[in-house]
Amino acid sequence: MWRDAAGTQHPRAQTPARIVSLVPSLTELVCELGLAPQLVGRSGFCVHPRETLQRVPKVGGTKDVDLAKVRALAPTHVLLNIDENEKPTAAALAQFVPHLIVTHPLSPQDNPGLYRLLGGIFGREREAEALCARFEQALDALIRAARAWPRRRVLYLIWKDPWMTVSRDTYISRTLALAGLDTAPEVASVRYPEVKLDETVLRDVGLVLLPGEPYRFRERDAAELRALPAMCGKTVARIDGEMTSWYGSRAVAGMDYLRRFRA
Repeated sequence: MWRDAAGTQHPRAQTPARIVSLVPSLTELVCELGLAPQLVGRSGFCVHPRETLQRVPKVGGTKDVDLAKVRALAPTHVLLNIDENEKPTAAALAQFVPHLIVTHPLSPQDNPGLYRLLGGIFGREREAEALCARFEQALDALIRAARAWPRRRVLYLIWKDPWMTVSRDTYISRTLALAGLDTAPEVASVRYPEVKLDETVLRDVGLVLLPGEPYRFRERDAAELRALPAMCGKTVARIDGEMTSWYGSRAVAGMDYLRRFRA
């Protein structure tokens, strides 16, 4: 039996399972574990690996799931994430899906447990252990490299109108911290707080990071930020949001990406 983030214990799946993934990171992980033939549905935001997923039907977004489409696919398992999918959706799915697998990785170090959870349930233990080894190697390389870099205070923006960032109690912040990048603000009452780009937030920040998701920041947004009086003397840089926020198999590439980005 394998226990998920909701505390539910799952037996090994009967073969073949019918999997619907409502989480982009998990969809990619399912394919990495060799389970693509058992993937019968995905969210519209599940885009990697692109060619493999062309044959897999979409069932709406991560938050606006088309329950009728999911029901028609007759899944045995649906993959969810506490941050990305809403509780009412999970409750509705539980009415007709035998197994809901709930995930909630909060730091990069949670990835091996995630690999082993899905690998165990779906009979891909060997593939999961191989992925664990690759992840540990990439993580170790990043940590060793980071010892030589000075730590920097950064503001990582995730939204515009209003400006929003990440608290330190998030996967993104903990990922950046491994590369010696400490997010501001140091303390926040919510995980994704709104911020004003003023001296209070930017006082010790030297670098503002603009990812491509969930808000698709573009060069014109970077130019707008550089023109703000409070941004005088600050550096604005674009960063690959998939490499900082996606867990699962993408986290391996994410560790390598951050090492190159920081170097």
